[in-house]
Amino acid sequence: MTTSTDRLTFGVLGTAGIARKAVVPAIAASDHAVGAVASRDGERAKRFAEAHGIPRSHGSYEALLEDDGLDAVYIPLPNGLHAEWATRAADAGLHVLCEKPLAGDAAEAQTVTDHCADRGVTLMEGFMYRYHPRTERVLELAERALDDVRTVTSTFRFPLYDRPNDVRLDPDLAGGSLMDVGCYPVSLVRTVLGEPDRTYAHTHDTRDAGVDTELAGVLEYGDGRSARVACGFDTQLVQRYRVDATNGWIEVERAFDAPTDEPVELTYEIGGRRGVETFEPVDQYRLQVEHFADRVDDGARPLTDGAEAVANMRVIDALYESADGSGSVAVE
Repeated sequence: MTTSTDRLTFGVLGTAGIARKAVVPAIAASDHAVGAVASRDGERAKRFAEAHGIPRSHGSYEALLEDDGLDAVYIPLPNGLHAEWATRAADAGLHVLCEKPLAGDAAEAQTVTDHCADRGVTLMEGFMYRYHPRTERVLELAERALDDVRTVTSTFRFPLYDRPNDVRLDPDLAGGSLMDVGCYPVSLVRTVLGEPDRTYAHTHDTRDAGVDTELAGVLEYGDGRSARVACGFDTQLVQRYRVDATNGWIEVERAFDAPTDEPVELTYEIGGRRGVETFEPVDQYRLQVEHFADRVDDGARPLTDGAEAVANMRVIDALYESADGSGSVAVE
């Protein structure tokens, strides 16, 4: 490992669309670099490397982990492979930036988190929306201006049509709408309201794929507060949330996958005053990469660290348990 306090060199484990479209360009736009990419198809890795100006390509994930020119890995593999390769990267002494969700369930996420801690590497889950200035502003308003937040409603849906072999429809790879996009509303609710006591959920599998393609859930709090989350692959794109309190509300559209080339807004009405705040375009993926690199440098806890990943998965686990017919389920 060749960690520098000024510059990280990443290896990318896989050639997924999120790497191609968002994270590799974000690393390139930062003060850091991608040194290598791997695919189980060596020609695919080579084409990806050539397209993105990456110096080295590898025809296996194992080979990338043996590349001594790397400091960290970015893992955009299917959900069911995250835990294995995060663990193996830690064994190679590489810091780990892993796409969400970190693992298939909370127990596995805890195992990965403990393993990375034992190996002395930084672990961060890639919830990029947490690093957007708009999100930071929402949390500031919720904490300082809203009185007694009572409920949060959040939705992330998009159409996944005509792709029957998509990994997000594969139960063996931890597919499903809750794992893919519903984890964002769960994260947002927890960030605003804290950890829920119980959950209730309903799911449906419109593709007979063995995973949820629609989910609607309720998060319950012992003091009477509540939240509603929804996700799915069967309707048009919507990603929004609303925070309601006794003295007002905050609403956000295009909430999670915010565009990098357009301004975004939040709308609120607090204490009888209505307002709109506009945020200039930023690349939240670049901000995420820079936060990760800073935490590698200073050894401090990342905002979306392993403990946060475990807590999010506990709620997801309870939602799935409820949807299986268990009614209201306690969050363990």
